[in-house]
Amino acid sequence: MANKIQLIDRLKLGLAVSVAKGVTFMVRSLRLGAASVLPGSIARRIEPKLLQLLSQQVKKGAILIAGTNGKTTTSLLLREILERQGYRVAHNSTGANLENGLMTALMDNTNILGSLDVDYAILEVDENILPRVLAPIQPKLILCLNLFRDQLDRYGEVDTISKRWGKAIATLSPDTIVVANADDPTICYLGQQLTQQRVAFFGLSEPEHYLEAIPHAVDSIYCPRCGKALDYKGVYLSHMGEYSCSNCGFSRSQPSLNSSEWPQILVGLYNKYNTLAAATAAQELGVDAATIRETIPNFQAAFGRAEELEINGKKVRILLSKNPVGTNETIRVVTESTDKTTLLVLNDRVQDGEDVSWIWDVDTEKLVQRGGTLVVSGDRAYDMALRLRYSDPNPAQNFKLIVEEDLRQAINTALERTPNNETLHILPTYTAMLNVREVLTGRKIL
Repeated sequence: MANKIQLIDRLKLGLAVSVAKGVTFMVRSLRLGAASVLPGSIARRIEPKLLQLLSQQVKKGAILIAGTNGKTTTSLLLREILERQGYRVAHNSTGANLENGLMTALMDNTNILGSLDVDYAILEVDENILPRVLAPIQPKLILCLNLFRDQLDRYGEVDTISKRWGKAIATLSPDTIVVANADDPTICYLGQQLTQQRVAFFGLSEPEHYLEAIPHAVDSIYCPRCGKALDYKGVYLSHMGEYSCSNCGFSRSQPSLNSSEWPQILVGLYNKYNTLAAATAAQELGVDAATIRETIPNFQAAFGRAEELEINGKKVRILLSKNPVGTNETIRVVTESTDKTTLLVLNDRVQDGEDVSWIWDVDTEKLVQRGGTLVVSGDRAYDMALRLRYSDPNPAQNFKLIVEEDLRQAINTALERTPNNETLHILPTYTAMLNVREVLTGRKIL
């Protein structure tokens, strides 16, 4: 994949990287943040072709991971698998998944002149910018995880995004590998339409995990080919499951791996999807099954993604909850436990999405009906409190709701009400998760 760079481009690249590394040093020295975006923004002004020039130096090629949920966990697992195989990997591990963040992550792995010496670059990419970065990066592999409603004020509906993805991916080299989620009808159809690229699928084959009914937070239960309602044999989460269309014959593709034969990382069925996605991608890249299986049991959670901490002798589990589908799955994790204290933190900042109406698509009734203590905080604490109160069909039942605007006090209150033999589950949106971790660990992530 690596190509020679023309002299003029090499000089401009060296200047851009040198300036960026200087900015990175200053930002980190002054403890102003992780410098995961600003260096790329500045370097890009010096050399507009920065992303292309860096990407073409990756020896075996770039791996792009896109989707609404699971990007960070899947990319981290895939990185650990490849490193166990002996490869050198660049990775935007801070989660900065827009163009400036991708460039910054690549520059972190170069020398002062901009020479990049890695085998693979794993880049989790925001679903909205994926079509824009395909041409300059020319990836070796694209992993398409899922598409759910997420920040509609920024992105729009999932079918619009999937059409843009498919149109852009179809222009890539036939050597490109696409790994797609067979259980997501929109993603599966996208993969089936790619006739020039090599496509592999992942998905579940475990009917014992079917939900009792299709949940309220569902996006794509209609056939992406003809528009008729799909016939579901069963659903695992949201619109993801085993399906077919009796009108046009569209049906789910067969996954490459038998999910029942594979262990999973962390808790929650959604992490089984993340495991299978990374394992399928690794297999397509030629990694042996033994290496993949050895990596899974030793995997550690990325910050805020089923991350477990011990605070004042009590266990705390942070479950990022930033959209209806993701929050329904974290609620499933909570309700399947015996723990009865939960802290929900709702923010409405740019990174979260400023429209919080999505909370009314969350099945909070399941959380409320089990009883216990629910503590609510964040910028939109009262919006979440109202949603929970409307979820309570019987105000007299054993359910206590506490609203605490001050996050530090909310965490203290939740910890105080958590027995020593139980775990406090914290369900925050993205920026709320960063705030929670800053309070709990005394340091910022970004």
